[in-house]
Amino acid sequence: MLTPASDLKPALPDKAPKLLEQVKRCIRDKHYSLRTEESYVYWIRWYIRFHQLRHPLEMGVDEVRAFLSYLANERQVSVSTHKQALCALLFLYKQVLGCDLPWLNDLHRPNRAPRLPSVLTEREVAAVLAQLDGVHGVIGRLLYGTGMRLMEGMMLRIKDVDFDRREIRIRFGKGGKDRVTMLPLALVAPLRRQIQHARTLYDADRAGRRSGVMLPDALERKYPRAGIEWGWFWVFPSDHESTDPRTGIVRRHHVFEGTVQRAIRRAGVAAGLAKRVTPHTLRHSFATHLLESGYDIRTVQELLGHADVSTTMIYLHVLNRGGRGVLSPIDRLA
Repeated sequence: MLTPASDLKPALPDKAPKLLEQVKRCIRDKHYSLRTEESYVYWIRWYIRFHQLRHPLEMGVDEVRAFLSYLANERQVSVSTHKQALCALLFLYKQVLGCDLPWLNDLHRPNRAPRLPSVLTEREVAAVLAQLDGVHGVIGRLLYGTGMRLMEGMMLRIKDVDFDRREIRIRFGKGGKDRVTMLPLALVAPLRRQIQHARTLYDADRAGRRSGVMLPDALERKYPRAGIEWGWFWVFPSDHESTDPRTGIVRRHHVFEGTVQRAIRRAGVAAGLAKRVTPHTLRHSFATHLLESGYDIRTVQELLGHADVSTTMIYLHVLNRGGRGVLSPIDRLA
């Protein structure tokens, strides 16, 4: 006798999870990053509190527009922040609550005006790097020497640095993509010393039978011992353990990116620069200096990991002859 289809349904929990827990679970189902999870939860919580703790299903287009208007007018947030809040609310209604309502697609999406990146000269880069020492000095030189994003450098693993081939494999970059970049000759010796330091911490962790490092996606279940292997250890490990925000496991993480950001900002001030210097400024400078040296834009695009060459073309507007590379007529008079 066949079992009725209704009897094959899994048993539902006695109590449905809270809304924010549903949001987190949906985000993790889609393999979004921890930063995306934190920002979406932040905006959804603020949206609910703004409307006196009403459930989102009880609200609609008027409440969403009122919240976005409050952000734009009273809080005067930037266009990118405004778009981030809107994306969080769209995710809440479409993905978490399953509301495919026509008004969701009619909401105004603000467009951010294009901005030219801040770029340092080679002399300014040298002055900033001279103010960095220790692990921050190695990281700063790595970001400028390879064009990595900050988190790509922070999450670098031992096995991804190939000294023989003089290349670095960047895994799970922006958009989850992998790419290869060069290992500059000037960074070989500093990286070898940094890896020796990492080996000391790795040996101490193994002697203390501590938990292995975090692995991407489901690799920790597929290869349970991979987290304690030397190849998966961080190139820039933290000097202390911390609690994994998703699993609650106490383990050694990589160097906290906030300390690197502060160190590079302070280095810019100490170098006497009026420009605001961030880790991404070093990436912008890397791309611009390559183009100034005569490398073609497709090569620079590949090294930066840009999906579209139009993203890379913005660096053509910040080359060393001023606006759009045009020679002013007054310079010809001289």
